[in-house]
Amino acid sequence: MANATKATIDRSEAEHFGRLAADWWNSKGSSAMLHRLNPARLAYIREAIDAHWSGDGMSFAPLAGRSVLDVGCGAGLLAEPLARMGAKVTGIDAAPENIGAARAHAAAMGLDLEYVAGGIEDLPGRRYDLVTSMEVIEHVSDPAAFVGGLVDALAPGGLMILSTPNRTALSRLAMITIGEGTGAIPRGTHDWSQFLTPDELTALLEGVGLVVSDLRGLGFSPARGFVLSDDTSLDYLLTARRA
Repeated sequence: MANATKATIDRSEAEHFGRLAADWWNSKGSSAMLHRLNPARLAYIREAIDAHWSGDGMSFAPLAGRSVLDVGCGAGLLAEPLARMGAKVTGIDAAPENIGAARAHAAAMGLDLEYVAGGIEDLPGRRYDLVTSMEVIEHVSDPAAFVGGLVDALAPGGLMILSTPNRTALSRLAMITIGEGTGAIPRGTHDWSQFLTPDELTALLEGVGLVVSDLRGLGFSPARGFVLSDDTSLDYLLTARRA
């Protein structure tokens, strides 16, 4: 079994995102980029879960009867749509401020979600049909231990979906030089040296007994915003399952 007990939280990263909690649901505020990412993310997740569980693409509740863990959930921007797909959702985040904002927003929306303040290592023994973690692994203190925790939380027959920036010249230019330089992304959000290439992340997943079943790029179109793409040079999403 992978080592899920090692702490993976980077406290400085948690504090950085905690300071953004109050503005998380403001689509024009400091988390605007996440709001713009969400439609493409959700489209990918819908394709992945329909493929994995033989869905027809038509159901309004494709995750009915499934349990979901969203790791690094922030204030619930992804967790809430997953709940609306019928899932029983648990969101976990290292910043207590984010969890407070997530609980308040879910209550206002009439949604029943479980939110936990902590790291993946704080859910020992719990298993989920779907484990998601979007734009998180580049912020943890130990990516290998983090991946070990994710796989320990994955139920037999389950599906894992991750996304993260690629470590390329394009991602440095787009996310740090331009994104953080212009204030479109809060300064200090990214450390380019912590970005993982698809090969590096795939190796981590294979090292804990998973198989990567799909890899897709996340690109940007001036006309359409963030879109799924074959080009992984900026950001990418992948699905994995047990071998």
